[in-house]
Amino acid sequence: MGVAIDLVLALHIIGIAALLGGVLAQVRALGAGEALVTPGMLHGAATMLVTGLALVGLNQADDQEVDNTKIAVKLALLVVISVLVYINRGEKVSSAIMGTIGLLTVANIVIATVW
Repeated sequence: MGVAIDLVLALHIIGIAALLGGVLAQVRALGAGEALVTPGMLHGAATMLVTGLALVGLNQADDQEVDNTKIAVKLALLVVISVLVYINRGEKVSSAIMGTIGLLTVANIVIATVW
């Protein structure tokens, strides 16, 4: 079970990297009002969602304790991120929207590592 959890965790981190990397790649375009929500950002958010849910299930199946409050907060943030990315996919967005996506992604990372 440990190998499966580790593989899914690696995929989860790849999803985070795709989402946050997409935001960071658009920083230069923000000043010109040309920031674009890329398909990679959508795929990263979807990967985070699917693998995050899989991680919770695998950890519970392995009789490991799961902090349900932490998972609920992370899921709520990811739902907001996913909605923002999905609604604005392929479109130029304001710095407020791109900043919100980036900030919520970083908040999700901080919650995962510090909480």
